[in-house]
Amino acid sequence: MLTGATRLAVWGDPIDHSLSPRLHAAAYHALGLDWEYGRRQVDAAGFDGALAGLDSAWRGLSLTMPLKRAAFEAAAVRDHRAELSGAVNTLLLDPDGPRGFNTDVGGMARDLRTHGFASVDVVRIVGAGATATSALLAVAELGATAVEVATRRANAADGLIALGARIGVHVGAVAMDASEHARVPLTIATLPGAAALPAAVADALAAGGGLLYDVVYGPWPTDLARAWERVGAPAVAGRGMLTEQALLQVRIFVHGDPTAPLDHEAAVLTAMREAVSGA
Repeated sequence: MLTGATRLAVWGDPIDHSLSPRLHAAAYHALGLDWEYGRRQVDAAGFDGALAGLDSAWRGLSLTMPLKRAAFEAAAVRDHRAELSGAVNTLLLDPDGPRGFNTDVGGMARDLRTHGFASVDVVRIVGAGATATSALLAVAELGATAVEVATRRANAADGLIALGARIGVHVGAVAMDASEHARVPLTIATLPGAAALPAAVADALAAGGGLLYDVVYGPWPTDLARAWERVGAPAVAGRGMLTEQALLQVRIFVHGDPTAPLDHEAAVLTAMREAVSGA
């Protein structure tokens, strides 16, 4: 078990809302590691300088918006999920250069399994930004063959369509404000929490939309979650995804490998969930 370099942090802008310090502190306490995990406001323009200023006490970084592309560029090597997504949310600060990972993809796939989606065929994704890219990769890992992307702007889904072609998933785009949508077992919402949707738009998405898996974890409910409530359909927030992706980050910081389980991992995961249960 590592006992040397002990400094870690989450960087982003804004950052005060982040629950990552709670999650990681709980994990390292459960593991018996006296590691420090903080937070720092860093914007895209200041990222390279901040990274260059870290000393050998630093083990790694968690990255949130708007730093995932900058972290991708800074990584000397990247895992397969990072390469496909073009985004890095985890840097392991290796002496030979930062190693970049995307744990959002695996975290979402792991959490979807806990909600009954060990496999899925057809999915709707609402939104077409960076989180939608991770959502597409996650459902592809669960066996999806067709994904419908609901967007506000024409051509916004072009990047997702191209990525789908690379990974063998048919991706089609539809207008978010269409009056009717095809029935699907799972809708993944990737819009920012403050995004406002007219009730008619949200209601059309909710009708036959299956489970709403909204990546937002606060404030809750979102406009989409309210629409799901109106039709009596289930909706879950993104705290589970946040926790699962953080667990993969802890694996990386401890073992250097997101696939290597932690000692007593079930207990570690329970501690992490409890740490954010009332947040």
